[in-house]
Amino acid sequence: MDWTHYRFLSRWALPGPPGAVYAVLERAEDYPRWWRQVREVDRIDDITGVVRIRSLLPYDLTFTAREVRRDPAAGILEIAMAGDIEGWARWTVTAAGSGTLARYEQVVDVDKPLLRRFAVPGRPLFRANHRLMMRAGRRGLAAYLQAV
Repeated sequence: MDWTHYRFLSRWALPGPPGAVYAVLERAEDYPRWWRQVREVDRIDDITGVVRIRSLLPYDLTFTAREVRRDPAAGILEIAMAGDIEGWARWTVTAAGSGTLARYEQVVDVDKPLLRRFAVPGRPLFRANHRLMMRAGRRGLAAYLQAV
């Protein structure tokens, strides 16, 4: 097993129509407004930006995100990531009852030296840290959608 390889899947039930949710998710530079663990998103150009995240554990992850797919009709947003984490992430936004289901998939390898050094003993903590970040993101986005 590669202890620095991670696969994550989160499903967020959200208020509002899929188009409204997609419109918020496609504006990555606004994520820090509603997702406190996304500390910075600095655009480089129309499809690339540098992202800095930090959840409960005392370390930042910084990576370059490059848009790979933006398909509003299918409700898909996908990025490739390079830096402290290497891999990809994808949002898939679909209708669910009177609201929206936002499915977040992420497959990454950790390249940050500190996290690689503690890959085996730290793995449960790193996974829990990710779960807490995703839980906070769902709450933040739900509140943001209700406020706009």
